[in-house]
Amino acid sequence: MFGPFTLGVAAGERIAILGPSGAGKSTLMKLMARELTPAQGHVFLQGRNLRDWRLPALSRLRAVLPQSHDVAFGLPVDLVIALGRVALAHDPALPHIVRQAAGLARADHLLARRFDTLSGGEKARVHLARVFAQLWDVEQGLVMVDEPLAALDPGLQFQLMDAMLHFAAERGHAVIAILHDVNQALRDFERLLLIEDGALVGDMASDIASLPKLEALYGVRFASAVGTDGEVITAAVRGASCASAAIKPATTALAA
Repeated sequence: MFGPFTLGVAAGERIAILGPSGAGKSTLMKLMARELTPAQGHVFLQGRNLRDWRLPALSRLRAVLPQSHDVAFGLPVDLVIALGRVALAHDPALPHIVRQAAGLARADHLLARRFDTLSGGEKARVHLARVFAQLWDVEQGLVMVDEPLAALDPGLQFQLMDAMLHFAAERGHAVIAILHDVNQALRDFERLLLIEDGALVGDMASDIASLPKLEALYGVRFASAVGTDGEVITAAVRGASCASAAIKPATTALAA
């Protein structure tokens, strides 16, 4: 059984989808992206049923970055990025947008390479650049990403998440991201959707008050600290489950 889900996404919102592996997070995103068709109910984009959109028009409003970064052929990196613009019959700004998008994704040094020679982290950057290129000159679109930074080192994760959120904020795009990193969700997103066994079990603000729900979702205890800037930092406690009354979350104020 999957769903039912009833939820809305406003222009410019930043939403993280969280849940255990196999809970249905990617399925929910595929329904929102029109990669899957709902058995019941409807999905609307800008008040129009998603099934009524022509694909070229839909691709000008929503971009998807899936978990898998494979490309069937050894295409040049600049061509992979340019594929984000394939719905446009006439695109005189294409070379400029490809370069700008690659720079924003820290992938400009890869433009002369072939995609099949790249590492997993480099491929992730190229596909993020493709998403940027796709919605570069669009306003109030939708960016959907599935574990976008999993293959990247911590420093690059910060840089690219900041770049993605700044890119979206400048254009009024909503961002929906499937994440396994609870700290990333609490730090960079304003709303959390919690998925368990194919059902929506939580829709809440991203703040320290969400920790009990997150503990119930994952079946662990979270130790937590709050910085002077209000940023919440958490860590799952080894060997502690929600049924263990002996272990309580510790909340500490951290200096910035």
